[in-house]
Amino acid sequence: MNRISIITLTYNKLACTRRCLPSLLHSDCKAWELIVVENGSTDGTREWLDGFQREAGRAGGKVTILAHAANVGCSTARNQAIAASCGERIVFVDNDVALRNRNWLEKLSQVLDEDPGVGVVGPKLVYPFPPHRIQFAGGAVSRTGRVQFMGRGAAIDDPRFNTRREVQYVISACMMIRREALLAAGGFDEAFNPVQFEDTDLCYKVRRNGLRIQYEPSVEMYHFESVTTAGTPGISNTALVVRHGLLFKERWKAMFGSENGPPDSEIAWQKIAIPPLDSIPEPPLV
Repeated sequence: MNRISIITLTYNKLACTRRCLPSLLHSDCKAWELIVVENGSTDGTREWLDGFQREAGRAGGKVTILAHAANVGCSTARNQAIAASCGERIVFVDNDVALRNRNWLEKLSQVLDEDPGVGVVGPKLVYPFPPHRIQFAGGAVSRTGRVQFMGRGAAIDDPRFNTRREVQYVISACMMIRREALLAAGGFDEAFNPVQFEDTDLCYKVRRNGLRIQYEPSVEMYHFESVTTAGTPGISNTALVVRHGLLFKERWKAMFGSENGPPDSEIAWQKIAIPPLDSIPEPPLV
């Protein structure tokens, strides 16, 4: 298998990072490197990462830490990690995502191996607490630019979301992209710093360049949802969604306006009650 580079950002939220990064060590595929961009955490994350780096090294994993004194923004940090990476496949994993399937890297990579027309592939994201309902099963965009998380709140085995298919976008909470496709798209646009819509914008750049975005339901990953942004001092998640959503709409309105996206009447953000992190037991590997 081509060497894979996994890129994760950390900015505080150490309790979640402690669940995310060690879970990656249980991956069946070992032909990967992990690059962590530490964005100026003040909760002990930097010190914990030093210990994790040593632990991963004993297990045969390569972990590189790029540390900043302050938060440089999601797009900037990821672009720095891309420049430092060596994999032919790049995987972005947020620090509120944890492993559910040990063979996730092989299966996502297989999608790209089987179809050279696919540039990006994303898994089914599910909640880490029973009954593990779907959080994200591919993204859709209406003709007016409203975005939809397909499958949100549905049962994990809902047949509507258990078929591999082309989608308009996937989210960078967990996605794999061909290195050449990422570089051709120019990486992440730093206009979307500190966060929000940078991944949707990237998917549209990849699609503009002639490649497709694929949703792969046979790969399931746990996603704690919005832990990386919600409640972060200095970051108003709601304001960023609005501001960067408008930027995305203005930039790509000609493209999504001509696509067969869902009608606005079918797009509504379903609120899901998320238990406190410390009340969620370690989710199982399957």
